[in-house]
Amino acid sequence: MDLYSSIFELIDMRSFSNLWFWIALAVLWSTASHWVLGVPFDMVLRARRNGGQAEQDLEDLVRINTNRLLFISTVSGLWMLALGCFILTALLLTGFVYGLEIAQALFLLGFPMSLVGLLSLSTARLIRDEDATGEHLRRRLSRHRLYVQMIGVVSIFVTALWGMYQNLSIGVLGG
Repeated sequence: MDLYSSIFELIDMRSFSNLWFWIALAVLWSTASHWVLGVPFDMVLRARRNGGQAEQDLEDLVRINTNRLLFISTVSGLWMLALGCFILTALLLTGFVYGLEIAQALFLLGFPMSLVGLLSLSTARLIRDEDATGEHLRRRLSRHRLYVQMIGVVSIFVTALWGMYQNLSIGVLGG
């Protein structure tokens, strides 16, 4: 038995039975719900509690990140949308039509995150159009975080169901 066979027996390289995939999934959604439009959510809570300079810092950081996100979407949004749709379609087809498990895993990570990206763009436009500040801004960011968490819960549930199905079907069929 050579070194590569030993390593592949020791570490299962299939996505849904690999511990690292599930750790990456947890870190992805934890990070996505903590950073709201590029602003750590603890800044929102600190601004709510303390006001003053914390509130000003929050408004400045949201303004900077909102303007940056909207500028990027204006300049290269169509190209990014086309590339994202191409990649997600390729992952969908190679994963679920041709049965490549790594493509399934990447699609189940990427598709919900693309929804979060679109939600972030929508929230950034609303904040800019409403010129949201103070309590209205904090409410808007909290609502955005809630929606991201809802997408995350559904995503983790669907990924867990699909992963269990894959692991059981491979275990029953023997590979």
